[in-house]
Amino acid sequence: MNSISSSKSINLSGNLSIPGDKSISHRSLIIGSLVSGRIEINNLLESEDVIATAEALKILGVKINKLNDKWEVFGNGIGNFFGSNYTLNMGNSGTGARLLMGLVAGSDVEATFIGDESLSKRPMKRVTAPLKKTGAIILGQADNLPIKIRGSKIPLPIKYQSPISSAQVKSSILLAGLSSLGNTTIIEPSLSRDHTERMLKFFGANISTYELNDMSWEITLEGIPELKPLNLSIPADPSSAAFPIVSAIITPNSKIKVENVCVNELRTGLYKTLIEMGANIQIFNKKEISGEMVADITASSSSLKGITVPKSRAASMIDEYPILSIAATRAIGKTVMEGVEELRYKETDRIKTVCEGLQKIGIVTRETKDSLIIEGKGPKAKIIGNVEIDSNLDHRIAMSFLCLGLITEKAIIVRNTDTINSSFPFFMQKMNEIGANLNLI
Repeated sequence: MNSISSSKSINLSGNLSIPGDKSISHRSLIIGSLVSGRIEINNLLESEDVIATAEALKILGVKINKLNDKWEVFGNGIGNFFGSNYTLNMGNSGTGARLLMGLVAGSDVEATFIGDESLSKRPMKRVTAPLKKTGAIILGQADNLPIKIRGSKIPLPIKYQSPISSAQVKSSILLAGLSSLGNTTIIEPSLSRDHTERMLKFFGANISTYELNDMSWEITLEGIPELKPLNLSIPADPSSAAFPIVSAIITPNSKIKVENVCVNELRTGLYKTLIEMGANIQIFNKKEISGEMVADITASSSSLKGITVPKSRAASMIDEYPILSIAATRAIGKTVMEGVEELRYKETDRIKTVCEGLQKIGIVTRETKDSLIIEGKGPKAKIIGNVEIDSNLDHRIAMSFLCLGLITEKAIIVRNTDTINSSFPFFMQKMNEIGANLNLI
């Protein structure tokens, strides 16, 4: 495993292109494999996680190729997956694993899901429990990989009330429900990312989303839709864009522009939060591409104040709390992040890991089971740095602390950084292009 050092930068400036959105990239391959015909995908994120999904689909019999700067997928059609004794190695990809479990559950397929050390510790029962209700047979521990799933050729249509708002849970159930003869319905406490619903609708599925009287949300999919083979363009990943954007906000005399970022309203919680904190952020040139809203974003050096981030916003920024925590160190006053228990079940316990890392450099933090509190030092306070941070194989922890090193007096060294490639290939090179001082050691 490699380590990267991050040293103080004079300023950050320039235009930056960010790789394609990871969530949408996974779905483009998986849903693309369910159309009847060939599609082209432009700007697919070629990260380790997404490639793991592509390789798993190939094992299941889907033809996927790279053509110059585009990818092509020859869809098998809904329900046209067959065979047994497949082993699908999902590496570090929780999204790929959970979504493909739904595809397998709704097919005449038996497959064993395995992953790396980190993925093998992540909870899977949240997906396997509802998939059982569709008629799938789950063999193994059910909550941790390895898990074997024997799918149902004609899954039962279910109505499932999810205890958590999770795009992965929702998407897995919807993918299984595609080959059902009836309607599949999911009710979730708040609306999670809707990339699956948007993409299914783009391809021609009949899917509806309604807010219920108790403020929960109901999503209903009509089974056996005819998915049209349409080409896709994938916008830049807002979760990846968050790292250079926050870096520009906290680094003096900085201004950057990030182009063609996905600004789906269920993914912009971080940007709303930063603006409330006083960040100089502008979102402009909005347009719709392949069913998703896209825009350019500029960010420049800012004076931030601490705020309370409400629980209701958690689903729209669940992956961005580590980098928000870095911004909070530069705020005046206390930043409180509520309703973030889901962070404890990511690649690592992100609440604990963020607190431990920030405490090493003298930042006061507090945590509860579902909250994180950071006492900001203000924009002018000196942060010494001169520490080593173990990422615990978590790509977002690694990138967050590398961004912090750009404003510390002495370098921060982050250990075990290889997993950055799971979501943001060429992160170090992209950051250095705009003035960061990151070095492989």
